[in-house]
Amino acid sequence: MSHHLPTPEAPQRGQLFIDDMYVFDGDGCTVLMMDVNSNVTGAEVMPGFHPEARYEFRIHLDGAPREELTYRVTFAPMSDGQQAYEVHELQGRDAEGDNAGGRVVASGRTGAPSEGGAVRVWAGRIDDPFYIDLDELFVINAAVRDGSTADLTEWRAGRPKNSFAGTQVYTIVLEVPHDHPRLRPGARIGVWCATKLADAEGWHQVNRFGLPMMWPIFWPDDLDFSNPADRRHPAKDFDEDGAYIAEKIAAFVAANGGNSTDPAGYGQLVARRIFPEVMPYTVGTPASFGFTGINGRALADNAPEVMFSLVMDSATSSGLDPSVAADMRRDEFPWVVPAR
Repeated sequence: MSHHLPTPEAPQRGQLFIDDMYVFDGDGCTVLMMDVNSNVTGAEVMPGFHPEARYEFRIHLDGAPREELTYRVTFAPMSDGQQAYEVHELQGRDAEGDNAGGRVVASGRTGAPSEGGAVRVWAGRIDDPFYIDLDELFVINAAVRDGSTADLTEWRAGRPKNSFAGTQVYTIVLEVPHDHPRLRPGARIGVWCATKLADAEGWHQVNRFGLPMMWPIFWPDDLDFSNPADRRHPAKDFDEDGAYIAEKIAAFVAANGGNSTDPAGYGQLVARRIFPEVMPYTVGTPASFGFTGINGRALADNAPEVMFSLVMDSATSSGLDPSVAADMRRDEFPWVVPAR
């Protein structure tokens, strides 16, 4: 699950910790974006991408429980401040596992666009477009953890701030053109991403991301990322954690007087909505991570506000709007702002 917060292991393993994922419509393409290795954890983070890891975008088609298309990105060790990378595409049964190599569809070096591949790629360090006031988050995640009242009066009395202003993160931006046979406009997809490392027994999933804010809301005390949710496949989410999520939300709604007269039923409803934890999107349509539904996620979307309101069963404002991070977004490829 995403972390995007300081933790004891982040300086050493931040290259493997996924901070964010975005899925949105570009210029005749679908844009997939994965952020890792935020320096909000401190200036001592290891630079770049892990040279022994796999960074994967996994795509489910038409509500299928298993992925049928995977884009795997691997990086070489740092050399002169850059890393060479390759992007492999895997389809069908190959997309599910770790043994197939797939075909190379792009290659390049960090800090510059890929050239001449079937997909377009940019990877490197950027100014982080994510925005949230962590003071609000800390109140809400403690109340979800304890099933208690979320007392936001002191936070609301102050001026909300973007706690991530001035921070940087490493990103992989992947554009898949609309003429791709599996990702044509109108295709209904579900996207999640993962980082993996290998040992003598094979490849192991280290971290994954489907929907934003899952880790800080539901697993805030998992500072060493030992929770098995990080290593499982989304298809197992509801069976293994549906009851836990439903109970957490029910207790929180009961303590805070949400709109529902049936907190337990509402908890079940939300657990079914967020599991399996993949991001739904219809190719070729405007992305929106909003109150009325989730259709991908654009860089400007206020995802924390939406997730807080979903968990609280009551609309709540973060006090922030997209303008606080407007300088961290662009309207054309690579869509983000490289860090200086």
